[in-house]
Amino acid sequence: MTVKVFHAELGTAVATGLLGVAGVVGANELGHGWTESGPEAGYFPFYVGLILIGASLWNLVAAFIHHRRAQAHLAAGGEADEPFLDGERARRLGIFIAALLAFVVVTLTMGIYVGSILYITWSAWRQGGYRLPLALGTGAGFALALYVIFEVIFKIPLLKGPIEPLLGIY
Repeated sequence: MTVKVFHAELGTAVATGLLGVAGVVGANELGHGWTESGPEAGYFPFYVGLILIGASLWNLVAAFIHHRRAQAHLAAGGEADEPFLDGERARRLGIFIAALLAFVVVTLTMGIYVGSILYITWSAWRQGGYRLPLALGTGAGFALALYVIFEVIFKIPLLKGPIEPLLGIY
């Protein structure tokens, strides 16, 4: 599977355009006008959404223009554009996103410390090429740093999941 630059540009323009539309719709629900006491709650998001929609339309048109020129260049015997994402990179990106989603699920069910130990360890071991003991030490060190910085220094409790009652914390 190969994703071409044109398709990536189209997808990005459509996604940012939809974000702009969501901002405009949400701002309309809040009110985006000006009252005697100043702007309503949706005033700023409304105009940011409009700017985002305009920029997305600009990028969409530019992508089509660039694509037509590239097709004409290719028809005239020129070289084709490099792919945006080839099969190997798509596989690596898929693994990264799957690991990130697993991190979120583990964090929500088992807590931030277990989730970060597993995620950092797996990433260092499988993607970084570190040996497993070093990767595990890195993950555990990161979790310990999280604990010291947030729980000890700033007194901000993080989600601990089922390990909280097991350790008698809070």
